[in-house]
Amino acid sequence: MNSNNVNNRNWLSLSAYLTILILFSLSAMAQQPAGTSGTLGSKNRTIITISSFTAQGKIQELKTELNIGLTEGLTVNEIKEVLVHTYAYCGFPRSITGLQTFMQVIEERKAKGIRDNIGKQASPVAGNGSKYDRGKKILSDLTGTPPPAKLSGYSAFAPAIDTFLKEHLFADIFERDVLTYAQRELVTISVISAIGNADPMLRSHLNISLRAGWTAAQLEEFIAVITPTIDSEKAAAAKAVLMGL
Repeated sequence: MNSNNVNNRNWLSLSAYLTILILFSLSAMAQQPAGTSGTLGSKNRTIITISSFTAQGKIQELKTELNIGLTEGLTVNEIKEVLVHTYAYCGFPRSITGLQTFMQVIEERKAKGIRDNIGKQASPVAGNGSKYDRGKKILSDLTGTPPPAKLSGYSAFAPAIDTFLKEHLFADIFERDVLTYAQRELVTISVISAIGNADPMLRSHLNISLRAGWTAAQLEEFIAVITPTIDSEKAAAAKAVLMGL
């Protein structure tokens, strides 16, 4: 048998194997949350710090992190979406102050000749059914549990809050596509950790974060990133909640 033919067949076999291996690796990477390859990634780490300082109203620290976020590749619209999302967990005053601070940062960067990437706008929501039903489904998908047959607890005590939760938070906000579910959960756990004294909600959203695609190691990295931005008592509490999952 001609040795050249043997070598050619061996090379073709090796090429086919490498092609399959590369395609498998790309497919596996696509399943990870945006911007990650085993770690949170620089953009997602900055989402944590931006969310934390926004929730605490620490304006100077927030300005620094907003600049870092833009430098690391977050788009203007992604950061706006982060700041808008925070209001659901720390209120309009902190969220709006964060947006006003971001406007200042953008103007300061423009004055220096920096033109930041605006990024894509949120797509129009084209969901079928009522907002309540869409929000209920999204919440069920996030938690991995079927909706209860009837309201209970705080939802039964104050049904209005249940309506707002389903229609506004999980339909109006979570249906927007500029950020992934995983990134929205990163904003959420950052804000809850920063405000403190909300361990049951933090535990719930850490579990949702795992379902959304973050790994246990990435959530440990989340604790490491947020710890310098909050006081030691809140940092210890957040770590304890994560370790208790």
